[in-house]
Amino acid sequence: MGSINLSLISHTNVGKTTLARTLLRRNVGEVVDAAHVTEVASDYTLFETAEGDVLRLWDTPGFGDSARLLKRLRQSDNALGWFLTQVWDRYSDRPFFSSQQALRNIRDEADVVLYLVNSTEDPSSTGYIDPEMQIVGWIGKPVLVLLNQLGAPRPVEQERSEVERWARFVAGYPWVRDTLAFDAFARCWVLEHSLLEKIAAALPSADRDTFARIDTAWRARNEDVFRKSIATLAEELAAIAADGEQVAIAGLGATAKAWLRSIVGGERRDAGLDAAMKALVERAGAGIRNGTDRLIALHGLSGSAATQVQARMAADFDVDQAVDKGKATILGGAVSGALGGLAADLAAGGLSLGAGALLGTILGAAGAAGLAHGYNLLRGTDASTVRWDGHVLNRLVQAAVLRYLAVAHYGRGRGDFVESEYPPHWRPVAETAVAGESGTLAELWTQAERGGARTEWVPRLEASLERLLRNTLVALYPAHTTGARRE
Repeated sequence: MGSINLSLISHTNVGKTTLARTLLRRNVGEVVDAAHVTEVASDYTLFETAEGDVLRLWDTPGFGDSARLLKRLRQSDNALGWFLTQVWDRYSDRPFFSSQQALRNIRDEADVVLYLVNSTEDPSSTGYIDPEMQIVGWIGKPVLVLLNQLGAPRPVEQERSEVERWARFVAGYPWVRDTLAFDAFARCWVLEHSLLEKIAAALPSADRDTFARIDTAWRARNEDVFRKSIATLAEELAAIAADGEQVAIAGLGATAKAWLRSIVGGERRDAGLDAAMKALVERAGAGIRNGTDRLIALHGLSGSAATQVQARMAADFDVDQAVDKGKATILGGAVSGALGGLAADLAAGGLSLGAGALLGTILGAAGAAGLAHGYNLLRGTDASTVRWDGHVLNRLVQAAVLRYLAVAHYGRGRGDFVESEYPPHWRPVAETAVAGESGTLAELWTQAERGGARTEWVPRLEASLERLLRNTLVALYPAHTTGARRE
């Protein structure tokens, strides 16, 4: 049982408290766009193992007038000792008071210093980083430089270039052990593992056993959240895949008229089919919202899913989009694009029969009536069932991957979760991952459509989601995913 202390320091108003909230997964301190908001160093339990090992995070006051401070220190024979024995007025000389508090915390508490920088700035023109580095260097504690304010997640090449730019700048300070990107607004849990590796390498050997236990427990917690997220998404998608809505059969005349209207470009659906589509959308939308809310809670965030989910799903009823012909054939007559993203077992009162069968079969009273009647007798029902098509289900899997990434990257310090546009490079990665599982997914959707027991196919769906999500993370963070394996 032991404890490790991390001191989070930076120039004032760079985002220490915001990052502290993201790391801690709870709200602490005060976040205001102003200088010297944090006045005294505060410690928080960042992680604690079952054995009682504690990883403690210190949020410190920001450095103020660093150049003036360095000049003062260089004028004293015992620079650091002189500075820390002074009594600076916290109101009349806030920059010096804050700097004193930060330095005292580093000297007395820190095992490793996390020095946060604003990556949007040019390090060579900031004017304060060099004096602050010189000041911290007097204490002799190992330093990790964290790049904050990186903006939205970017492709790995761009992020690597940014990290290398800062690493070159701080290479002349021997107490700096490493540099890595860790944005308070857009970090992902795989980046936490990289941070843990850097901390372990910077610690003295006497602390490494303690930290190894913390590291193992932290990673286990993240894996637990990951697997629970997969189970949440699998449950959500399984419910949608197995869902269906019955449509009452209209008379032959209504069927023929509805079909003819679709041919000449008029109204393409009847009221019964519209109602069935609406019911499917509402249930799927509610499931996705509930699933997203569970993801948000699992990741230690607050807020709820965006209300646009249902509106976005309604777009999947694009009537110009072809359906899977293999799933909607009636005695050799293939159903085409009348139901868009939906497949119909038999929409006898709507568009599938009309758009998919030959005109002569539809309009020949005996042929059409006999076909519809025979099918319903075989099915043992007086209604048709409308359900989601496999192509749309694959699109929903892709959307689930993107939603997972959005939640997993959302830093607590950013405030309540709010859905926003995904970074452009995420979508092709998600598409590739889903395409790699297309064969397995097709089998699962068929089982769902046939009413297979969920105990038989939902575990396979979870395994498929785990593979494609791990492959997605490996593709996005190849240097940070030692725990993720490409299948």
